[in-house]
Amino acid sequence: MNRIKIETMVGLFLLVGLASFAVLAVQLGGVGGLDNDHYTLEARFTSSSGLKVGSDVEVAGVVVGKVKRIRLDPEAFESVVEVSLPKSVRLQEDAIASVRSTGLIGGKFIKISPGGADELLEPGDEIAETESAVNLEELIGKYMFQNDSGE
Repeated sequence: MNRIKIETMVGLFLLVGLASFAVLAVQLGGVGGLDNDHYTLEARFTSSSGLKVGSDVEVAGVVVGKVKRIRLDPEAFESVVEVSLPKSVRLQEDAIASVRSTGLIGGKFIKISPGGADELLEPGDEIAETESAVNLEELIGKYMFQNDSGE
């Protein structure tokens, strides 16, 4: 009888541990459909080089969301970035989305500068004003070759 009691306790402990792990995985993984306090917006860039799914989205220097999806629009040859923001963060329709770098060799993130319009973006809308990523290698290459030919 004592052995059955120990096995039952171990089994219950294991079930509680697995359930806790599952809840933690869902919360940290941001599984779609379970996150009702967020909405998505899209932004189009000529280049989103270095940006990754899961990259931060900042407003006023505060991380408020994540990059949810990046895809290519084959007709316009533009990068379409889908961002997830909390419903408490409402942006004006003239907000500006920029791809920025965390440092010289750091990762990329989306910086959103709020606008001043009265109209707000609705879930699923597109941020019209965007600034693409600056390619540091191209800038250095242009500067180096411009210097060589200018002498």
